[in-house]
Amino acid sequence: MAYRVLGRAGPTQPRRARRLLFAFTLSLSCTYLCYSFLCCCDDLGRSRLLGAPRCLRGPSAGGQKVLQKSRPCDPPGPTPSEPSAPSAPAAAAPAPRLSGSNHSGSPKLGTKRLPQALIVGVKKGGTRAVLEFIRVHPDVRALGTEPHFFDRNYGRGLDWYRSLMPRTLESQITLEKTPSYFVTQEAPRRIFNMSRDTKLIVVVRNPVTRAISDYTQTLSKKPDIPTFEGLSFRNRSLGLVDVSWNAIRIGMYVLHLESWLRYFPLAQIHFVSGERLITDPAGEMGRVQDFLGIKRFITDKHFYFNKTKGFPCLKKTQSSLLPRCLGKSKGRTHVQIDPEVIDQLREFYRPYNIKFYETVGQDFRWE
Repeated sequence: MAYRVLGRAGPTQPRRARRLLFAFTLSLSCTYLCYSFLCCCDDLGRSRLLGAPRCLRGPSAGGQKVLQKSRPCDPPGPTPSEPSAPSAPAAAAPAPRLSGSNHSGSPKLGTKRLPQALIVGVKKGGTRAVLEFIRVHPDVRALGTEPHFFDRNYGRGLDWYRSLMPRTLESQITLEKTPSYFVTQEAPRRIFNMSRDTKLIVVVRNPVTRAISDYTQTLSKKPDIPTFEGLSFRNRSLGLVDVSWNAIRIGMYVLHLESWLRYFPLAQIHFVSGERLITDPAGEMGRVQDFLGIKRFITDKHFYFNKTKGFPCLKKTQSSLLPRCLGKSKGRTHVQIDPEVIDQLREFYRPYNIKFYETVGQDFRWE
C-alpha cells in the first residue's frame, strides 16, 4: 500500500507527522493571537492615558455581542494650526449645560445675566414697594439688596456685578434696584455701556413730601441733626433754598433726567407715580408690566390696604402663607413741618415740576 509523504516523514509515520504538524500550526496560531491581544490592550491602555478613542470598540454597548467586526482606530486629531471638523456627539454623552451670552448655568437653576431692567430712582419715592410687588411676577427675578454698582462699586467690574444677580430662565427678566443711580452723574453712561437696551424705571413722588420723608429717615438714625427748616434754606426770609442739601436736590427731577436723556430715549424710561402706587397699586403695576413686556399677572387680587402703615401690602400667595408688607422703616410717621415752610418749598419746586411734566408727558398733580 502506498502512503503520501508529509514533509520528511517516512511512509511508516504518517499519523505522527500529522500530529506534529498540527501541534506546530496550533502553537503558531496561539502565539499570534496572544501577541495581537497584548498589542491591542497596550493600545487601549495608552489611549486611555492620552485621552484618545478606543480601538476595536463595537458600535453600541449593552446586551449586544462583544464579538463584532473590528474597525481601525480613529485617525489622530489635527494639529493646532489645522481647523477641526465638528463631530457628532456620542449617544451616551450627557446633555450640555445651558449657556448664555453673559454667563452659564444649569438648565434647572437658569443663568446669571446682567439685568435687562433697572429701578434707578428715586430715594423715598416708593422704589422698594415697586421691587417687592414686581417680584411676585413669575417672569421676573430681582436682586433683593441694592448693589450700588453704577455709583459706588463700578471698579469691581461687570463680572462681579453679574455674580450678584439671581439665576433666570430664558423667559425671565433680571432686575435690580438702586435709587441713588438717578442722581449719579456717571450712571447713565455706565449703564448705556453695559447695554443700550436697558429698560429704566423711575418712581417719583411729590418732591416736598419726598424731602420730608428723606429727613424723617435720617433723623431716626441721627437724632442730633439740624431741623428740617434749617437744612432746607440758606436764608428763609429771602426764600433762598439750599440746593446743595441732597434731600432738596433729589426732588429737582428734570435736572437729573437731562443726563439720562443724553443716552436713553424717553420711550425706554418708565415713570411710576409714588402717590398712585398707594391709591391704585394694581393700576400702576399694570403699567410697569406693560413697560417690561410681560403679561399682567399682578392685579387687584394681590393687594390689600394696611391702615396701620398707610399703604398697600401683598396678600398671601402660593409661595407665602402670610400677607407681606414692607419693613418697619417704611411707613414712618413724618416729622411735623411748619406749613409755611412747606408752601415755600412748593413754590420753589413749581417751575421744576412743570418742566418735568412737559418733558415726560405726564401731569403728576403735585401742586
